[in-house]
Amino acid sequence: MHVMVLGAGVVGVTSAWYLRRKGYDVTVVDRQRKAGTETSYANGGQVSVSHAEPWANPSAPLKVLKWMAQADAPLLFRPRLDPAQWRWALSFLRECTATRAAWNIRQMVNLGTYSRTCLQALRQEAELEYDQLEKGILHFYTSQKEFDAAQRPAQIMRDLGCDRQVIDARRAVELEPALKPIQHRIAGATYTSEDESGDARKFTQALAKRAEAAGVQFLYGTEVVGFDKASGRILGVNVIHDGQHQTLRADNYVLSLGSYSAPLARKIGLSLNIYPAKGYSITVPVKNEQAAFSVSLTDDEYKLVFSRLGNRLRVAGTAELNGYSRQLNLTRCRAIVRRTAELMPDAAHWDQAEFWTGLRPATPSNVPCVGRSRIGNLFLNTGHGTLGWTHSCGSAAALSDIIAGHRPEVDFAFAGLCAYLRKD
Repeated sequence: MHVMVLGAGVVGVTSAWYLRRKGYDVTVVDRQRKAGTETSYANGGQVSVSHAEPWANPSAPLKVLKWMAQADAPLLFRPRLDPAQWRWALSFLRECTATRAAWNIRQMVNLGTYSRTCLQALRQEAELEYDQLEKGILHFYTSQKEFDAAQRPAQIMRDLGCDRQVIDARRAVELEPALKPIQHRIAGATYTSEDESGDARKFTQALAKRAEAAGVQFLYGTEVVGFDKASGRILGVNVIHDGQHQTLRADNYVLSLGSYSAPLARKIGLSLNIYPAKGYSITVPVKNEQAAFSVSLTDDEYKLVFSRLGNRLRVAGTAELNGYSRQLNLTRCRAIVRRTAELMPDAAHWDQAEFWTGLRPATPSNVPCVGRSRIGNLFLNTGHGTLGWTHSCGSAAALSDIIAGHRPEVDFAFAGLCAYLRKD
């Protein structure tokens, strides 16, 4: 059987790897010249089961309204004359109940725990190096209100097997001494020792090389523009390569084009409730080893994540719902620098920050869409939002099982039952 994976980000490349391990002939198609050069390029670097509290929760609607007038807000909604944006926003509001938030946490924790185990096995099997650190993730709170609000989600995660322990400021500083200068400002923290961090781009490109050596074919510089479809099946994928229009054919197809999955799916009558959430990151060289962190951190009040990548620090976060533009908003970039430099002034050369932005494919619930579509030979592995790196190996392993006709090992709401897929 020949399977064609559309997309060479971290989700597409892991999909190709697991499918090849099943013995399939696999082709990966991507418009870029290398793997991992769009949304996987400079993300936050966390493999974070503990980052499973969805954006849609009971406190979100009031926060979003307040943030609409704040250019550097953690979550910024820019209204547009775009039906897809408004459908997403209305669905987001429906997900903001306590019951829905708890259900969504369950999905993300189950998939995240499974995915982290898959990643650890894959790393050993493929002998991958990507600036990985296995020092856990520490969420710290400089707002007592935010810390109090984190208690229930943390308890739900613990009940589901994610060991997210509530700790005080003193213990947080013991785990990460770089927080010592702001210990007096920390209202509390949580720590998940099993979580990890690493460079998603390095991982994706290293795995792509291993996959290619194992027989996976990569067609770079090849833009997917549509499908040939008949009798409820995909007959071929229409692409442009070096200016030439071609049709590529396989037996089965996997849609892993991130935020671009939704507009492409609409061309064949499928509506995926996925909308781009533009995220930002900065990458800066370490200045002072003693002042720089090595435990991966999450600043929950400002929705920022921090990862140590060798001699670099990566800080990423915020989300802007404003269409498909990838233009840098320098106000949001500088807000990340300002907050991080305030917390750890001596850790890095903050004036040398490299800015980046990418479009994260977000569903209203933050639960990704993985599994079968309503088109016979089209499968989905998309909509991972901020957790594409975290969920990539697990969703890829599960999808390879589904394509092989096997039940996945993880308890998760796979597509076919997916609320984000319907026929137009």
